[in-house]
Amino acid sequence: MEFSYDERTEQLRAELLDFMEQHVYPAEAVAEHQLGEIAPWTTPPVMEELKTEARKRGLWNLFLPHHPLGAGLSNLQYAPLAEITGRSPHLAPESINCNAPDTGNMEVLTMFGTAEQQDRWLKPLLAGEIRSAFCMTEPEVASSDATNITTRIERDGDSYVINGRKWWSSGAMNPRCEIFIVMGKTDPAADRHRQQSQILVPRDTPGIEIKRGMHVFGYDDGWHGGHAEITFTDVRVPASNLIAGEGEGFAIAQARLGPGRIHHCMRLIGMAERALELMCRRATERVAFGKPLSAQGVVGEWIAEARVRIEQARLLVLKTAWLMDTVGNKGAHTEIQAIKIVVPEMAGWVIDKAIQVHGGGGVSQDFPLAHMWAGARTLRLADGPDEVHKASLAKRELRKYGAERS
Repeated sequence: MEFSYDERTEQLRAELLDFMEQHVYPAEAVAEHQLGEIAPWTTPPVMEELKTEARKRGLWNLFLPHHPLGAGLSNLQYAPLAEITGRSPHLAPESINCNAPDTGNMEVLTMFGTAEQQDRWLKPLLAGEIRSAFCMTEPEVASSDATNITTRIERDGDSYVINGRKWWSSGAMNPRCEIFIVMGKTDPAADRHRQQSQILVPRDTPGIEIKRGMHVFGYDDGWHGGHAEITFTDVRVPASNLIAGEGEGFAIAQARLGPGRIHHCMRLIGMAERALELMCRRATERVAFGKPLSAQGVVGEWIAEARVRIEQARLLVLKTAWLMDTVGNKGAHTEIQAIKIVVPEMAGWVIDKAIQVHGGGGVSQDFPLAHMWAGARTLRLADGPDEVHKASLAKRELRKYGAERS
């Protein structure tokens, strides 16, 4: 694989880096202040200013390769750009319309949506006019096994009727969220990977009750649109709202999660880079026991180890992006699982050491580190917990030797 950036990637990197310096970083304190004055889970007004500027600079929908309104970038081209946005994870991704869960939902609609579904929901999402939510996880079952899902989607004439309870429905608390993609069972008697379907459910449909917003390590995660617990009671939508067809839900989820996992990992590397930068600055500015923190042996070890861990993780992510581009998501399955194991753990470690160097400031609102740590730790659960990926990866590796013995 080629490690150098092509001309277009270099141009976009330069534009994005300037956008971050001139607009995003200065907006962080502004957004924090605005969030204290507006309703919970509401987008801070400064976000619209950032979006306007991003559009002017051509920094829009960079995540989406195959759509007239996408940027047409490969995974390898997008990787360094997503990394840059990870340096300000609560502002930068949404400012360029590359924020989860909307990116995954837009990818689903691009790959599997009908022309009618795309016109009604994909276009306003691509324009950044509305937000969306993905409703898969359920409180009553271990949702790390998606076949456990109990929410029912039952055909009734020209409609489907939905009954069930979801939580951690990311994005659903934001008032601008207008559409849910809901995963549930249409045929519990079918093969375990053909029982599920996914369906579009407008937020204002009767029978939907948003019970509460879920907190993440004490944060309401309003930057992310919040995570809701939702009940669906006899929620009726047109049959045309079904995505792809009955029994396609599990396959759609897998198609959605592949790109989602690498996007998270790209941004986590950016978070780790910023944490390392903050750690180095703090270490050179603060004096303890007569010498700078940077001269304390253990701090130097942390800085060196952080650089090594970040570089290792970045190389694996770039290899994964290259494989996804050249042999497809299925061919890159091993690497996708590997980065999902390695990168959140790496980022959490680096951010934790940066917090330690910052002392009390590291856990305060004066620095982004505490919120970044919460995000990195959460991603060891989101899109599949570490243990599931490790078990699957081990099974895949062992299969090679079983084949040799047979």
